[in-house]
Amino acid sequence: MRELPRKLTAEELEELFEGRTALVERLAKVEDPLGSADEVIARLNEEEKVEALAAHPAIGAPRLSARSAAEQGTDADPAILSELSYLNQVYEEKFGFRFVVFVAGRPKREILEVLRERIASTRERELETGCRELIAIARDRWTRT
Repeated sequence: MRELPRKLTAEELEELFEGRTALVERLAKVEDPLGSADEVIARLNEEEKVEALAAHPAIGAPRLSARSAAEQGTDADPAILSELSYLNQVYEEKFGFRFVVFVAGRPKREILEVLRERIASTRERELETGCRELIAIARDRWTRT
């Protein structure tokens, strides 16, 4: 298990966050990017936060990065995958950005329950929650590699 680094390149951060976004660009310029990610993301405007969330793959998506596929696991009950797909779409239509959750090997059935609960939330709360989850994922990815 690795400790959080003092400095990371944009390329390293791009892998952790699934894309080269304004968040990644800003984190690459600071010392301790994963340690200060909460403060950096808080200074992003809404469009930049949505961009960061959009870079992350949807839960249950058919095409995932190798890292996301490993995190999301292989429990592929067609009924669960179908409902995840539908609720992901409902979530994105309601909030205008992708549902992001720290999976950490949890079964998709459990993630489906989280998604159902979060759909009832407010847009402001979900944007904040999604960003926190995105940072938790990146930190976990760093310490696991």
